[in-house]
Amino acid sequence: MNKAPSIILTRLDVQRLERLIASLDDATPGIEALQTELDRADQVVGHEEVPAGLVTMNSRVHCREESSGKDYHLKLVYPQDAGADGTVSVLAPVGCALLGLQVGQHIAWPAPGGKTLKLTLLAVEYQPEAAGEYDV
Repeated sequence: MNKAPSIILTRLDVQRLERLIASLDDATPGIEALQTELDRADQVVGHEEVPAGLVTMNSRVHCREESSGKDYHLKLVYPQDAGADGTVSVLAPVGCALLGLQVGQHIAWPAPGGKTLKLTLLAVEYQPEAAGEYDV
């Protein structure tokens, strides 16, 4: 698999996600991968420093799976908010991989059946920080 792209996280997201990890059983699927993502962040910034085009928690994104050309519109959410159409939990492999990406970056993640899919982030359609909504 290719080297993971550099990521930027918000201080508030890191705090909330660390609390989430601490509240869950160690055997919960996705916890280890999420902790790895938190640990590898190149930068942790305050909400006033969040660049446009950065995927933060509760962002809505437009991305494309490269091999099929299929477009997806997803909202990155906390596990308790997942399940609605178009939402993806931060504990799901693709959700975890989207966190901290910027427009134009690519991610590769394992799909069922041992296949690896490549996703390109085309746009951040909504970002809570850009909208001034820090408590979502």
